Amino acid sequence: MKKIQRLTVLLLILIGSQAMGQGNILDLNKPKREAWFSKLGFGMFIHWSMDVQLGMVISHSMVGASDDYLDRYVFELPKTFNPDEFDATAWAKAAKLSGMKYVVFTTKHHNGFCMFDTKTTDFDIMNTPYGKDITRQIVDAFRKEGLAIGFYYSPDDFYFLYKQGRLVSRDRPEALASGNEPLNKYVKEQMRELMTNYGKIDIIFLDGREQYAKTELAKVCWEIDPEVVVTRGAMETPEQFTPDQPLPAPWEANYTFGDQWQYRPTNEHYKTANDVIRKLIDIRAKGGNFLLNFGPDEKGRLPKEQAEGLNEISLWMFINQEAFENTVPLDIVREENIWFLKKADENTVYAFLVEDAWPLGERRVRTIKCLKAGKNPKISVLGQNGKVLEYNPDVDPTPTIKNTKAGLEISVMRAHRIYNDRKWPNPIVVKLEDVVLKSEK
Repeated sequence: MKKIQRLTVLLLILIGSQAMGQGNILDLNKPKREAWFSKLGFGMFIHWSMDVQLGMVISHSMVGASDDYLDRYVFELPKTFNPDEFDATAWAKAAKLSGMKYVVFTTKHHNGFCMFDTKTTDFDIMNTPYGKDITRQIVDAFRKEGLAIGFYYSPDDFYFLYKQGRLVSRDRPEALASGNEPLNKYVKEQMRELMTNYGKIDIIFLDGREQYAKTELAKVCWEIDPEVVVTRGAMETPEQFTPDQPLPAPWEANYTFGDQWQYRPTNEHYKTANDVIRKLIDIRAKGGNFLLNFGPDEKGRLPKEQAEGLNEISLWMFINQEAFENTVPLDIVREENIWFLKKADENTVYAFLVEDAWPLGERRVRTIKCLKAGKNPKISVLGQNGKVLEYNPDVDPTPTIKNTKAGLEISVMRAHRIYNDRKWPNPIVVKLEDVVLKSEK
């Protein structure tokens, strides 16, 4: 049976390769697996390599560097990389608490340094003072928490070019797998290791300069496991921006928490948790996945600013996680500052009220023009019972819903104390049952 599956995949690859000649991206992801991936919604991206010790851009400093710089980068930095405070279990638990459903880890970035145990090179984590397979620990910890496992891998390899005596670059033909057959074979062998040494891998994110290399590696992945979902390299993965309009699913937007992918100890500017939550709402309302990047420091710790932001996101998701379970985009993404998701196969809509400075105990009335209520509509604010405002027994916080000529009128109060100072800057989510678009019968 496995031989038949392999032959089928190889046949599809041949057909896809012919399509590639016409300028198309090869996508052999199975529709059911793509649908599964789209339901994950929120994931943790991790950029980390041995050059984090100097707080620099990951990998790219090798391009244009002097021979002396490259020699010290290649031979000295691995000797001092010892992230002995790395705790994969803590990362996995934090990701799960925040509502993330998958992880994508940089097994190898463009510098060629492997954060996994490989037989192809000594330029890896095993030949450092730390000396343990970080990728293995991440796989085991995140899998134990029930999160899907994803690997980032780059076929660009500056170390390989350095060993060949070639100029480290991004655009010269010999720097690319299509113009460097030894490199082509090398990265395919590493891809086979990653796909076979760590159990079932759910997601592969293929970075790098040329589509040829990503396609060749995607073929390796699909041949080994036809169920794997290839994201970058086979689908749209907008980087550091969200499309204005929904894209045909599946797609995945990936953002940094700060300005830089890898940890930068100084001159960094972090997003607030509120920024991240708003991006999550916008991306999910447009049918995309949100892959949020974290950059551990040289000791393997999540920096204070990232850990604190993730904690606030976790609190918001603890309150509102229902809105992301088995939900799909509404045909209308938003009305002004209200975004929408709906329960799959149900007339239940979640309205995300993205408003600033909503004081505790304040009631606000909003009209949603695109929706109408059925015969038995219900309304609730996620996390609230709608019965009590603390220390105010005479106040009625009950939410209301009704049809009007202008649209569906909702009246809700923020009646849930989250912080001691009663200030909570993040969006409120209103659950609306038995409601439909006005355009529906």
